[in-house]
Amino acid sequence: MNKEECCCLSHKTKERSEEEYKRLINRLSRIEGQIRGIKGMVEKNAYCTDILIQASAVNAALNAFSRELLANHIRTCVAKDIREGKDDTIDELVATLQKLMR
Repeated sequence: MNKEECCCLSHKTKERSEEEYKRLINRLSRIEGQIRGIKGMVEKNAYCTDILIQASAVNAALNAFSRELLANHIRTCVAKDIREGKDDTIDELVATLQKLMR
């Protein structure tokens, strides 16, 4: 990915605890498996509503992942920055929430 392609991504990083890292990776691995399952359903010409139900389950799982990541972000990164007087973090959080609520 070149600089033009990642213009909307932050160059910040975050150290995650081993527990948080494992939880997030496990969730993503399950979602990845669900996606592979849906692909297999399409390849096997499964009935449309069956695929749609599985797609809905993937959306719910991805939303749960996002909620967990957002909660961790607020509890750690945002809280730390606010304690340090970095008020621009609030603007960043508001912009992120607006993007998530589209």
